[in-house]
Amino acid sequence: MGKVLILGGYGNFGKRIALALTKKNISVVIAGRSKEKSQALAATLPPTLAEAAVFDATKELSSQLEKRRPAVVVNTCGPFQTSNYDVANTCIERGVHYIDLADGRDFVNGIASLDAQARKNKVAVISGASTVPGLSSAVIENYRAEFSEIESLIFGVSPGQQAERGLSTTQAIMSYIGKPLKPFAGTAKLTYGWQGIHRQAYPELGKRWMANCDIPDLDLLPSHYGIRSIRFSAGLELGVMHLGLWALSWGVRFGLPLNLPQHANGLLKASNWFNRLGSSGGGMHMILRGKDTRGKPHERRWFIIARNGDGPQIPTVPTVVLTEKLATNRLDYRGASACVGMVTLEEYLHELKGFAITTHSS
Repeated sequence: MGKVLILGGYGNFGKRIALALTKKNISVVIAGRSKEKSQALAATLPPTLAEAAVFDATKELSSQLEKRRPAVVVNTCGPFQTSNYDVANTCIERGVHYIDLADGRDFVNGIASLDAQARKNKVAVISGASTVPGLSSAVIENYRAEFSEIESLIFGVSPGQQAERGLSTTQAIMSYIGKPLKPFAGTAKLTYGWQGIHRQAYPELGKRWMANCDIPDLDLLPSHYGIRSIRFSAGLELGVMHLGLWALSWGVRFGLPLNLPQHANGLLKASNWFNRLGSSGGGMHMILRGKDTRGKPHERRWFIIARNGDGPQIPTVPTVVLTEKLATNRLDYRGASACVGMVTLEEYLHELKGFAITTHSS
């Protein structure tokens, strides 16, 4: 059984992945630039299964792979909207499997450019092993047989205010707020980040504000499943925060000199001041519409609801499932692609057992 090197291993997602893997008796290396943070997390895990490593992955990854010889590298170091494929290429050159939790549209869609080299070196390179497109495609695969064709998909996520938020995710959202998004299936005019606001009802949670977001699924799912119209949105639980970002999006759209990614850390800290006004409940919705196997109109609604701050567990599942398979030689896939249809909904929900997470379908 091979060990797993987790880049950004003590971050919001990295620490959850590390804990999940050690529970499966898989050894992990908690890697990052902070000695204090990497050692602190490693100390909370079984000593025979966890170690800390301190290095800069942009400069020292190749030598670290030679030294530690992991079977898999998990990359949680976003934001991927501004990243390149240096980490993935280094893994390919060293013959090490690579998985990331990227949500950058161009980054995930472009990972297939590494396919030929990954196949040649007999490694798996999987991008977007997270909620989108990992879970979104798993849901479609699960209900696909009900449809003769899927005409539209409306989906989105709304985390609870008290759920832990990461800086990389915040930076990613700030990178496209108020900016025109690349066209996608079903759009007849320009769509702008964090605009198109609307309300979405969730079981257990009530209604949440939602707004346009830019994710890989906008390209991947229509091409993979023949979906003619797609819309993805995200929302904040507290209206004052959601509408505040919406106001900032207009400032960016009108050309004000607002460098929001530069202020992501400050905005994240400020958002924590409002935690006592919100809850720990978050959710994801997927609404599939089309024709059933008899050609009649058909709709499937699916929701996943997280309580007690367990929402951040959901994005980590595809990475945990696929990393375990690679580390134990139970995944035959070789090549480079986005994480579409690679994890079943059954596998997903099995991994979430024990957490305050429920699903609803109608």
